[in-house]
Amino acid sequence: VQLQAYGGGMVQAGGSLRLSCTASGSVFGINDMGWYRQAPGKEREFVAEITESGATNYVDFVKGRFTISKDNVKRRVYLQMNGLKPEDTAVYYCHDTNSNSWGQGTLVTVSS
Repeated sequence: VQLQAYGGGMVQAGGSLRLSCTASGSVFGINDMGWYRQAPGKEREFVAEITESGATNYVDFVKGRFTISKDNVKRRVYLQMNGLKPEDTAVYYCHDTNSNSWGQGTLVTVSS
């Protein structure tokens, strides 16, 4: 599975961004997909996931602000990020659980 993430950028605190990840090379609809992030000097951490059936799970510090969704026809997974905070600054990666594949990452920078 090949994953390509995009949609990052620079926003002010309180702003919004939508990240997208396009998957190729597999039957996308049967895979569990997730978003992770890695801030400078920190380890990569889990952000959100969506299962093949559409069930979602979030880490506590993004609940109520971020929403993960997917489009099986387009083979894309999205991360809508609202109410961004400076501490959300990181490189965001999409991940395919079944194949343990990672996208190249997209940088999100939130200024105060």
